Amino acid sequence: MAGRKTTSDTFFTLYTGFIFFFLCVCVSSEQALLLAVGLSVSLLSLLLLGLIVCYLWRRRRRREQGQYEEMPSTVPSVPTHSAPAILVSQCTWTMPGEIPFTVPPRLMTQKQGDLTAEETDETEMKMKMKLETQRDILAHRGSLSVRSWYPVGTVLAGLYSVPPLNEVAAPPPGMATRLCFSVEYRHSGEQLMVTLFRLGNLPPRFHSNVTLVELRLLPDDRRPRQAKARGTGPDPEFHDCFIFQVSGVCVPQSTLSVCVLSVDQDGKRHAVGRVLFPLEGELGQAGRVLWRDLDTEDDTQCSELGDVQVSLSYSRTLQRLTVVVLRARGLQLLTDAGVFVQVSLQIHTQVVKVKRSCVVRRDTDPRFDHRMTFKLRSQHLDEACVSFELQQLNDVNSESPVLLGVLVLGPFMYARGPQLQQWMDMVNTPQEPVELWHRLSRAT
Repeated sequence: MAGRKTTSDTFFTLYTGFIFFFLCVCVSSEQALLLAVGLSVSLLSLLLLGLIVCYLWRRRRRREQGQYEEMPSTVPSVPTHSAPAILVSQCTWTMPGEIPFTVPPRLMTQKQGDLTAEETDETEMKMKMKLETQRDILAHRGSLSVRSWYPVGTVLAGLYSVPPLNEVAAPPPGMATRLCFSVEYRHSGEQLMVTLFRLGNLPPRFHSNVTLVELRLLPDDRRPRQAKARGTGPDPEFHDCFIFQVSGVCVPQSTLSVCVLSVDQDGKRHAVGRVLFPLEGELGQAGRVLWRDLDTEDDTQCSELGDVQVSLSYSRTLQRLTVVVLRARGLQLLTDAGVFVQVSLQIHTQVVKVKRSCVVRRDTDPRFDHRMTFKLRSQHLDEACVSFELQQLNDVNSESPVLLGVLVLGPFMYARGPQLQQWMDMVNTPQEPVELWHRLSRAT
């Protein structure tokens, strides 16, 4: 290191003197002096900086070499006559073929020691039978296979067999067409669960047809939920579950509507009947299987004042409501004068339009087949209703007709039951006429 430093200093002195001599010769004395001084200072600074860097680098290298020292070996010395040892660092593990195991002696009480040889044999036989029974039970668990005691996939069919539906939901006596279902409300998720099981005593003319069921939760549900029976015959089965999202406040005010339809081979639908199930006071029977009779067409024709058959249809493109008064039956006529139907379209409390049907004379079951149309915008479907008044002409022309009965069809604001159901069916199936019989009521 000292030799290198002496050589560099000699070279630097010669080089500086040469430059100084060259500048003194080529430039004037004052300029040459200033330039020589500047160059000398610059070269000295660079040389000093290089020496400092070299010194620091050598010092760091010495420190690094001083940190890494050779560690002594930690492998213990093994005597020559001892058994071979297994080192963990070699990562070689060996498993012995057999592990010596001895059963500890069994403690016997004085009573057990006094047992005779025959009693001992009987005890051993009982133990063997108990072990075999346990093996048979474990063989049907279907868990992972452990040798031959636990076969994979074996299942006891008796544990998963479903009892027949007749045993779970036995139909009540009688020949009426009935629907079997259950209703349950879950307060945690605000969900109403409706499960359909089967139909009972379906009329013979519908045995070969496909049976459909449409469910709605009145008054707000306009989209029907549909289920198809899995078979034909007098007692078709469903096994379908439907969930309606409804708050706990609205449940007591709601009514479950179940409409049963029969579809023939031509695709034409025939109404079998319907069930209207008010939920108020019925949620206490959650989980129970319920049977309800269907209200068929014949059942709706048992009114004190008589019944009327009406068809409704609505066109959203034309904004038009079509009402067809088909026929009436069981009217309580006072005289032999003619009977007619007065139809009124009402929005809120305002009567928009009033029309009258043709007059049919001297008939307790008159057939009208009178068609009427009303202009009604779609935004007024929840605010409008149609009122029907069956009236009989008076023998004296100057006197007003006699009112025989009244019927109101409309949304939840005006109607309930079948009257509300027909209006909802009309709204949900535009362009298609919806026919239904209704009972007449007295004017209020």
